[in-house]
Amino acid sequence: MLMSSRDRSDGEARLQYGPNGFRVLRAGTHVFCAVSGQAVPLEELRYWSVHHQEAYAGAEMAAKRMAQGTAQRADS
Repeated sequence: MLMSSRDRSDGEARLQYGPNGFRVLRAGTHVFCAVSGQAVPLEELRYWSVHHQEAYAGAEMAAKRMAQGTAQRADS
């Protein structure tokens, strides 16, 4: 069966992040880390921010982003 690029779900997914998981809004195989830009396969995605609605490649990237947010609030 032939598939168009619209039918394929091997690209970037679009997710809605919740406190206990995420909901797939657009099918795909990965998302991009908001800090590093690294592709994160959905089956490996463990870190995200509900507040910022963004994904992170790992604990270090999530901590880095949270530190940036804290520094910005302190400067205000």
